[in-house]
Amino acid sequence: MTSLDIQLLLTALVSVLVLVALIVSRIKLHPLLALLIVSVGVGFATGMEPESIVKQLTNGAGKTLGAVGVVIALGAMLGKILADAGITEQIAEAILRHSSDRMIPWAMTLVAFIVGIPMFFEVGLVVMLPLIFSVARKLEGQARFKGSAYVYVGVPVISALAAMHGMVPPHPGPLTAIATLKTTVGPTMLYGFLAAIPAMVLGGPLYGAFIAPRMRTKPDQALLDQFTLTEKATAVQQPSIALGVLAALLPAILMLIHAVAEMLLPKDAAAMQVASFLGNPLIAMLLGVLFAIVALVMARGGDTEKLRDALGKSLKPIASIIMIIAGGGAFQQMLTSAKVGDAIVHLTQQFAFPPLILGWLIAMLLSVSTGSATVGIVGAAGLLAPLAGADPSLNLPLLALSIGCGSLFFNYANHAGFWMVKESFGMTMGEATKTISVVQSIVAVVGLVMVLLFNALVGAH
Repeated sequence: MTSLDIQLLLTALVSVLVLVALIVSRIKLHPLLALLIVSVGVGFATGMEPESIVKQLTNGAGKTLGAVGVVIALGAMLGKILADAGITEQIAEAILRHSSDRMIPWAMTLVAFIVGIPMFFEVGLVVMLPLIFSVARKLEGQARFKGSAYVYVGVPVISALAAMHGMVPPHPGPLTAIATLKTTVGPTMLYGFLAAIPAMVLGGPLYGAFIAPRMRTKPDQALLDQFTLTEKATAVQQPSIALGVLAALLPAILMLIHAVAEMLLPKDAAAMQVASFLGNPLIAMLLGVLFAIVALVMARGGDTEKLRDALGKSLKPIASIIMIIAGGGAFQQMLTSAKVGDAIVHLTQQFAFPPLILGWLIAMLLSVSTGSATVGIVGAAGLLAPLAGADPSLNLPLLALSIGCGSLFFNYANHAGFWMVKESFGMTMGEATKTISVVQSIVAVVGLVMVLLFNALVGAH
């Protein structure tokens, strides 16, 4: 390691500490302002030119808004339509009717597991928020429930979505590792599903049952009113729950079709091009919103002017969330452009670890330091690719899975997902750390344990 590497690592560490201090100290700075200030500070501390700092800020924020912001806005619109039509209320009642209080987190884990197969973490969460809030709001009304119902219901969803996002193809992280290591999708997917089950159980229902009684988290009232059915918004003629579920899951279905097509069809096939277009998160969410408008509002003679006003109002509670996520994207881009990742790679080269542990460790350090799971996976897979080709005894699907698990560890203030959870649930920095950061760390560690277990069992045969 060089002195520059040490300087970069210290800069990354100090920047996160300063960010937290600006938000939680007496200054109480708005997270967007704190993120932008710290991002500029990282740029100057690492010797960037002023023009380059501005470019990286706008690129990072713009890229994040393009990839996540518009999708979240469309998800908010879909959630508002489903809430006003009474769909989320019906689904919530069905879950509560068929599940005891103790079984509700398990039911939510199963729903999130299904939704999470094709959907990115942030997209899956915005789709699940109306259901989380509806179930939690009803649960909160029961006098015997202690603690935060929103944490109790939300943590299993966060755990399941995170596990699927980092461990199971066709998510981009695992697919990137598979392509770089020149291994195959089938075994990696099988290992990923098997590893995800204990990971999301321990990080979800079990951890949620432990932490929820110790928290009082409650989302902003405006966001609650948007995603849950209120007396003022009661639907006169509620559509069938089957139609409502189809409207809610249509984006996930389109993304799943794309995922299956990627595994079965050649890239240049016409059907693959269609599936790729329809399964793009932005297009899939847009089609989901349009289908919900037609099927749940227009087909029932709904007032389109009221619908337009409702959709406009649905964006107001999430505007702050989207901008904070954009700030997180700018911070992440600044750390990545400053070559903090290279310093992490040089650090890991100082130690000798078995390949499966080394892959997890490199991906973890890169993800934590740069705020990007993708950077963690690309960096770890690229670094270990020569070793993968030279060692025929190395189980490459397990190495790809190990890298994916490592990229999930301790999602914190330089990750867009952290801010989405924090702001959506109305959490403090400490509460968000106890939920998404700890949950994803549990998932990542359990995933590594499962990788090592699988490797021992396969080796024994």
